[in-house]
Order: sequence, then structure tokens, then C-alpha cells
Amino acid sequence: MSQQFDLVVIGGGPGGYEAAIRAAQLGFKVACIEKRIHNGKPSLGGTCLNVGCIPSKALLDSSHRYESTVHELADHGISTGEVSFDLEKILARKDKVVDNLTGGIAQLLKGNGIEWLQGTGKLLAGKKVEFTPFEGEAQVLEPKYVILATGSVPVNIPVAAVDEDLIVDSTGALKFPEVPKRLGVIGAGVIGLELGSVWRRLGAEVVVFEALDSFLPMADKEVAKTYRKILEKQGLDIRMGAKVAATQVNDREVTIQYTQAGEEKAQVFDKVIVCVGRKPYTEGLLSEDSGIRLTERGFVDVNEQCQTSVDGVYAIGDLVRGAMLAHKAMEEGVMAVERIHGHAAQVNYDTIISVIYTHPEAAWVGLTEEQATEKGYSVKTGQFPFAVNGRALAAGESAGFVKFVADEKTDRLLGMHVIGAGASDIVHQGMIALEFVSSVEDLQLMTFGHPTYSEVVHEAALAVDGRAIHAIQRKRKK
Repeated sequence: MSQQFDLVVIGGGPGGYEAAIRAAQLGFKVACIEKRIHNGKPSLGGTCLNVGCIPSKALLDSSHRYESTVHELADHGISTGEVSFDLEKILARKDKVVDNLTGGIAQLLKGNGIEWLQGTGKLLAGKKVEFTPFEGEAQVLEPKYVILATGSVPVNIPVAAVDEDLIVDSTGALKFPEVPKRLGVIGAGVIGLELGSVWRRLGAEVVVFEALDSFLPMADKEVAKTYRKILEKQGLDIRMGAKVAATQVNDREVTIQYTQAGEEKAQVFDKVIVCVGRKPYTEGLLSEDSGIRLTERGFVDVNEQCQTSVDGVYAIGDLVRGAMLAHKAMEEGVMAVERIHGHAAQVNYDTIISVIYTHPEAAWVGLTEEQATEKGYSVKTGQFPFAVNGRALAAGESAGFVKFVADEKTDRLLGMHVIGAGASDIVHQGMIALEFVSSVEDLQLMTFGHPTYSEVVHEAALAVDGRAIHAIQRKRKK
């Protein structure tokens, strides 16, 4: 390839394409290498846009609208005839959403003068990059800088080997040709709960198997306890401490053999989804003499600024330590480019938001009550339910609550945890407060619009000091 690039980004997912765009804005000559083929054509956007965040949210939205129509419209005085759905159209809409967004990314790269190299990229010694196009000979690029952004892939487990037919991973679960009557989900994490919710709403009997005894251990305990009750009330059969020992496929059925509380059990399903986590995707990415150091768990070893063991080479997103979240990858990609350009950019990992997009949503940022206690803070908390919020009651969205965790000594906000309608948006109020090192009093003194879901945020902040207006408080302050 005749032209010289200042920066080559290997991977066109959220972190990679944002890094490429920011670099182009700063005047770099940029190439972005991406090998993904989606629905028969090259596609940018990575796992998130093609087979992750976006298509799953499209299915969550469609399935929620169906369930809401069937079970909730009558409460609003709205009568309907027999309600049905067309799964083929639901899946087609999902694909259209994906195509629109991935096509938009391609236009953004083109508009910013970024060269999209369709094929595979491998980092060689001396910071060189071997680019192998889908058609043609491999070429060696010699950029000044490289960003590795190849993301992650689902973890497979021997006891439930994915066959992309009866036993699938999260990608296969986005395209079932028909709703399975009996669906088994191995893993009660974010992906398992979201996909299990999609197919339950459409009529599947869903059983979720989780080997751990604690539900959502990364979440605040009160959030996890309440959230599990809500999901089980909706119809998800969540079995904790259920360790899958084997799966057997016979006559278009899958038998899951598992142990729970010391007892061996078995259950038959039409489909099984394996959602036990993800691992960094480094296959074919690094030559043996590339100089890149990996951790024991297979992540690319980086510092706080995402610099690798090779000068001028950065790695971001799911390839490196920390939560596997698209928005984390995006900020790391921009940070890497800013650092290359000489700016003192930094990602605040203490304010990375986590969200589960079931209905209601669950979201949190900062420390849980348990984490804050372990870190030695003198903890105080405040909690307020959506059940007494006017906007939530008017909309029929009364499930859940907002909880704040704060330092008793300094009044500094440490964490925010939300279960409820719009939690994925509401939690950003806590993120901004954490980013600006706000006190609980800062939130207490703000005026929130009425009637809004966000009034629960205000009441929860007041509740930290026993001052919530729309609840009887045990502790009162002047």
C-alpha cells in the first residue's frame, strides 16, 4: 500500500471507530482495519452494533411492546382484539436497525477521510501492521501509532458446546427462526437476563441456570434482591447454585444435567443459550515477536492510559482490564488518541455506568454499599421507591427504586443504584454528580421538574438524611 498512515486502528467496533474519527479530527492520516462480515457484507460497528448491544435492544423493545399490549393496555382503558406477532418481521426490523447504524459508521469514516481496510490486521515486530485484504496479497503498513481494538468473543464451555443449532451463544440467540417452547439459559449475567427476557415475553418458558449462589454479585445487594424478585414475578425461573454438568442432544431436544444443593437434576429444552461471559479476541492479532505482553487471563497488558508494552501501541475496550462495555471502549479509544496527540486525557473508571436493559431496567454507577464499607467509609444511604412517584404511577411504571450511597463524614456521594423505567438514563444524573465530586446536599438543593421520574432521585438524596418528603422517615433533620 503506497500511502503512509499516522495511525492504524485494528478493529472497527465502538472503541476503534471512535478512536479513528477523533484521530482524523486531530489531523492524523488514519486507516481502520475491520474483517467482520455481517449478513453477507463487510460491516463496521463490531459486536456492539452487529450482534450485541443494538440488535438485542431492538428485540427487547419489540418484545416489550408486544407484552405491554397484551397485558397492560387494558389498565389504561384500551381494548384490543386478539394480539399476535410476526417473528420474521421482528427479526427483520432488528436487522434494519443494525444496517442503518453500521452504514452510518461507514459514512462517518468516509466523511472524515479515514481509509476502511476490509480484511484482517496483525501487529508485527517493530510496530508494523500486516494487512490481509479479503482478496489480494498481504501488505505491511508502517504507521507511527497503532491502536488494538478487536473486542471480545463469547466464552464456550465444554459441558455445553455451541453447535449454532440447538445450543447457541448470544449471537445465535438473536435469530431463532421460531420461539422455543422451552428455553434454557446458562448464565444469569447481563446477557443471559436480557436474552431470556426477550424470549419469555414472546412465549418461551425460560429457565436460567447460574452456578454462583449470589445473584448479580457486582450489583448492590438490595438492587440484586429486588431485581431478582421482579424478574421471577415476570416469569423467569432463575436457579442459583445450579452447576451445569453436561448437555445431551437427542431428537431435536437438549437435556441439561446439573447439580443444585447437592442434588443431581436434569431438564429438557428445545433451545439452550450459553451466556457465561466473554474473553478478549486476540486470535491472529499478534505475531510472536510483536512485543505485546498479555496478562495471565489473556488480556493485553496496559497502563491506566491504555499504553501497551510496545511504545506507540495502545489497546482498548474488551482487550484490556476492566468492564467489557462499549462506552468504556469508546472513551478509551478517544483517550488513547488524545494521549498520542499530547493531551493529558484520562478515563475516570470510577464513573463507568453499568446497565441491564430488561424491563424495568437496572443501572448503577460508583460504589455499592458493600464496596464502600469494605473501603473503610462510614456509609450512609438513602432510598426512595417509584411506587409513590406521580409520573411513574401515571405511566404504570411503579416498580423499583433509587438508592444513594454516601460518606457519612464528608457527605460525598459514592454511588447511585437504580431499578425502574428509564434507569439507563436516570443513572447519568448520579454519574455527573460523581464526576464533579458532589455531595448529597448538592442534589438535595436542586430543583427537579414535576412530574418526572427524576423526582425519585431528589427524594432518594433527601432520604439519605431522613428528609424525604413523600415518605414517612424515621430520622428527621432540621
